[in-house]
Amino acid sequence: MSVELTQITPRLQDGTSKGQDNPAYINSSTDNLENTPAESETRYRNNSFEYDPENLDHEMNGCQSCITSAQTKVVTICRENSTLILRIIAIVVFVLYMAYFAYAMYWKFGDEGSIRLLVGTILAVLLIVFNLVWDSIKAPFEACAQAFANTDNARKMKIVRWVLYVVCVIAIIIVLVIEVAIPTPENLISLAGLAAFILLCFICSRDPGRVDWHPVFWGLALQFFFAAIILRTQWGYDGFKWLGDRVTEFLAHTDAGSKFVFDNISLHFFAFSIMPVVTFFSAFISITYYLGVMQAVVKVFGRFLSFCLGTTPAESLNAAGNIFVGMTEAPLMIKPFLDTMTISELHAVMTGGFATIAGSVLGAYAGFGVPPNHLLSASVMSAPAALAISKLMCPETERTTSSSDDYNKMKKGEQRNLIEAASDGASMSITLIANIVVNVIAFLALLAFVNATLTWFGNRVGVEDLTFELICSYVLYPVALFMGTKPADCRRVAELVGVKTFTNEFIAYRSLQELLQNRQTFLNYTETYGYKDEWYWDGQAAVLTQWNMTLTRGFMEERSEVISTYALCGFSNVGSMGILLGGLSALAPSRKKDLSSIVLRAMIAGNIACFFTACIAGLFFKEF
Repeated sequence: MSVELTQITPRLQDGTSKGQDNPAYINSSTDNLENTPAESETRYRNNSFEYDPENLDHEMNGCQSCITSAQTKVVTICRENSTLILRIIAIVVFVLYMAYFAYAMYWKFGDEGSIRLLVGTILAVLLIVFNLVWDSIKAPFEACAQAFANTDNARKMKIVRWVLYVVCVIAIIIVLVIEVAIPTPENLISLAGLAAFILLCFICSRDPGRVDWHPVFWGLALQFFFAAIILRTQWGYDGFKWLGDRVTEFLAHTDAGSKFVFDNISLHFFAFSIMPVVTFFSAFISITYYLGVMQAVVKVFGRFLSFCLGTTPAESLNAAGNIFVGMTEAPLMIKPFLDTMTISELHAVMTGGFATIAGSVLGAYAGFGVPPNHLLSASVMSAPAALAISKLMCPETERTTSSSDDYNKMKKGEQRNLIEAASDGASMSITLIANIVVNVIAFLALLAFVNATLTWFGNRVGVEDLTFELICSYVLYPVALFMGTKPADCRRVAELVGVKTFTNEFIAYRSLQELLQNRQTFLNYTETYGYKDEWYWDGQAAVLTQWNMTLTRGFMEERSEVISTYALCGFSNVGSMGILLGGLSALAPSRKKDLSSIVLRAMIAGNIACFFTACIAGLFFKEF
């Protein structure tokens, strides 16, 4: 027989509670102690202990015994029927919500709030239905995927597979001609970049002769069609812009806590406004993990990627998780599989981490003025790109132990309630914020030192303003050009890519923020004085004569800004190598040597995946 700990608190004759300073040791007097403090602590943590009337300081009267007995029976019944009770509660809540939803649609329909409620409800219902009925309908889908994955044993499936290849290629050509070649032929330069990056990955592949082109083709095809919908259709663009606006609106609630703690958050914008967003979003993500919502969403995306690309459940789940969480958090969902994963699967896990960003820092980047809709689409598009590039640079050469049952092995958070989940999420952000802050301080300081040193050496030979950014602007010029950047902006984009790769993406996005602000300033200026004769270029700087202002770094076209946004949207930099290697080594100590051997290759693959996403964005860019 057991009862809740909080229900029994023995009292001494003076009325004070025994052990009131430490509830873990209630009933632990020296006269009747039968458990060690560690055992008592364990029972306390489990929120229950064995009830023994003899351990009480006084005997219970009839009324107290009756109440205790009734309580014990209720608790026992609830525990034995907890699943049924939870289902009944869920059904009641669902029915009440649907009643509210129906009345809300009847009461006021047509404004933005009603559309938000409608879309959110539909997506939530679809997610619930999918996760509830998938086990009943998954057989034909898994059979189809297995057939595609084993074409040697199924000649008919091989024919179907090639038919799908041909149909997909024809669809891609049609879309390119109608949506790109005719209205914006200059965008076709990005195709050269796609071909160049694919060729580079193939040449640098760990085993070029063993490359399976199926995941490579479908990963890039998915990215292509995602981009066509997001960047070329009005409804797709408006949909992601709406999502971006909702993200901005959601993260703006951070100001309530920031203003209370720091009062004037505009005084130190980065520390008092940008960093608190990480804490807020981290707490929110932790709550969704506790509720199982994040697992359900990731499972849907993971199954979709696995079905389309033929990748294993573990690497597909990780790639899907990287859309929402960071490179060290996503592998937690596949921790049971890390010890037995193949080298190619580990490479895919690491590449997925490098090629994407965490949802917790997405708001921070949006705080720099980067359009959140492009950040969201970059996160979605980079997931299949990461798997495709990874399988090209590190093809599968071993037999995997993964199975379709792996999708059901994701666990919910270990917290006991929502409050603890939110608190844990906020606490975990301390490490993330500290890591961001110290890295930004260190790399900005190192960058300043390197620039001062290079400038000094340059002055010795008559070369002025020799900096790290200047070197990157020339060395990485071809990368920027292949991504579809116009030659006039290539040096600026190359500079941003270099800063992101050799320092981190925070510093790169801060540099992009300056260019975004410069273009807005230039637009405001030309609206007043006209475009011609009132300004001129002085090297990379733009001089606004009427305002007597010089935009030192100049500005870029909107297309170049979008390409930069996608190219920088990933953790693929030198500093992140140590972070990811340390995180994965802690989860799978036995694989540390394997992880160390492929981390550099994975970082390069992650960078190329970002460049590939930028190429697709440059290919489909269109001003709305």
